[in-house]
Amino acid sequence: MAVLGLAIFAYSATTSVAQAPAQTGQPFGQPAGQAIGQPTALASGNVDLARSRVFIFVGKSGFGHEHGVEGLLSSGTLQLGAAQNAGQLVFDMRTFDADTPVARKYVGLKGTTDESTRKQVNDNMRGAAVLDVSRYPTATFKINAARQLAQKSRNGNLQYLLDGVFTLHGVSRPLQVAVVSIPQQGATRVAGNFEIQQTQFGIKPFSKGLGLVGVTDELRIYGDLQLTTAPRAAQSSGQGVRQ
Repeated sequence: MAVLGLAIFAYSATTSVAQAPAQTGQPFGQPAGQAIGQPTALASGNVDLARSRVFIFVGKSGFGHEHGVEGLLSSGTLQLGAAQNAGQLVFDMRTFDADTPVARKYVGLKGTTDESTRKQVNDNMRGAAVLDVSRYPTATFKINAARQLAQKSRNGNLQYLLDGVFTLHGVSRPLQVAVVSIPQQGATRVAGNFEIQQTQFGIKPFSKGLGLVGVTDELRIYGDLQLTTAPRAAQSSGQGVRQ
């Protein structure tokens, strides 16, 4: 099974500003799997940790396999519309879990992966050769500004440009990513997706058999956050993102 290399929000050398997504994943339901964990209360800040996720689509090269990965935040704040000090998102790399049913559905993959294979992929992904989570347990996106864009989404929702610095695996790079905000009862859903390259963060895409089996350098990353406007019990809506 291929080793996964991945990131969350990151700078792309070919596209410095990610476009607001035309479609952000498949319907996002209840978090899946004990490996992900289940936060029971909100941390300080306005990101609902129990309802917020990062998903990654990992492509295949040669005879490799495509994967969907699900990860959690350990803390987060985001002030949409702020011209400075707009917030910070901290990602818990130790929770990143390959091929959960929710992750595969969100990124558009069919079928399931057996537990033995998932364990092998997770061990490789979290290990020293890829994410090295024992040395780098978190990744951080320091958001300097979250300015509203003039153009709304096709469904009339507001869009914002998040501008800041992303730090992953000991490497810091500037990041600009466009997101869409979707008002919900007592909350705002914020979603966006874009591509990065693993090699920009010193992660070598896995391959074996003289390159016959491996994963692509390019990754598609989806952020799906819930911003709370009032304290409430965390419960996923189970609805997809309509922009």
